[in-house]
Amino acid sequence: MDIGVHTPPLADESLEGALDYLSEIGVDAIEPGVGGFPGQDHLSREEYLDDEDAQAELDDLLEEYEMHVSALATHNNPLHPDDERAAEANTELREAIRLADQIDVDVVTCFSGLPAGGPEDEVPNWITAPWPTEHAKAHEYQWDVAVDYWSDLAAFADDHGIDLAIEMHPNMLVYEPHGMARLREETNDRVGANVDPSHLYWQGISITDAIRFLGEHDAIHHFHAKDTKVYEEQAREKGVLDTTAYDDEPNRSWLFRSVGYGHGESHWKDLVSTLRMVDYDATLSIEHEDSLTSSREGLEKAVELLERAVFRTQPGEAYWAE
Repeated sequence: MDIGVHTPPLADESLEGALDYLSEIGVDAIEPGVGGFPGQDHLSREEYLDDEDAQAELDDLLEEYEMHVSALATHNNPLHPDDERAAEANTELREAIRLADQIDVDVVTCFSGLPAGGPEDEVPNWITAPWPTEHAKAHEYQWDVAVDYWSDLAAFADDHGIDLAIEMHPNMLVYEPHGMARLREETNDRVGANVDPSHLYWQGISITDAIRFLGEHDAIHHFHAKDTKVYEEQAREKGVLDTTAYDDEPNRSWLFRSVGYGHGESHWKDLVSTLRMVDYDATLSIEHEDSLTSSREGLEKAVELLERAVFRTQPGEAYWAE
């Protein structure tokens, strides 16, 4: 296993500056944004796509800092009912897939997207209950839209040898492991999960059980190391479906936290061990969105904890069992 960083928190640095800093604190990999919500501050698709000279310079820079790219990230909504917005997200995804292929990166991280509740609606609709019954019908419509789109995109990804790692995110159609497994089953094996525990914690999902479930489906393509703390005082009054602003920290039911500040070190060691049990031995990419600490301090504390949790070598034979 190795430790990576999703690089948007370092947007004030050049790519070389980010690599220099991350190398110094013990990071092995980067997950740069190439469009959508993460932006593309460190790896512009327009600059690198189809440009062998630029790609060679990128290879040299990564080699200089002994770093690799774990995934290219483009998080957006390709199922948006606004045709222009959906087309933009679709272009970002397809160009990210092509770029990943060209620079020998195996994974593109993304969202499933979220359609409207019907063909005449204008805004995405996150449906969380089957009643009243029009919601169940709307949900069925959304899955028809999603399967049609993702079947075509998954075939395109397969043509390029790229895995699509979908972050299970509320306000997206796929927000929990069973929805993830359904989309994979209805498309192809290129579709899998970018397991981000932070969104699962506040939904009350057991992370190790989710990892085991997705592992049984061979559906883990990438991993985000990101924590969440549920504040029970607020959650007891209003639950966890909380629309309070993220920067109104004292009044939120939950907050994204740096690794170790939502769940302790023993939990993260158990999580890492469970990943190894299901044969995920790739990058743990730190995503920093903790509003209670600076980006650099949050990243450094996360790296320090994960360095004690990850396994750097492969296990030997269980000689004690012979």
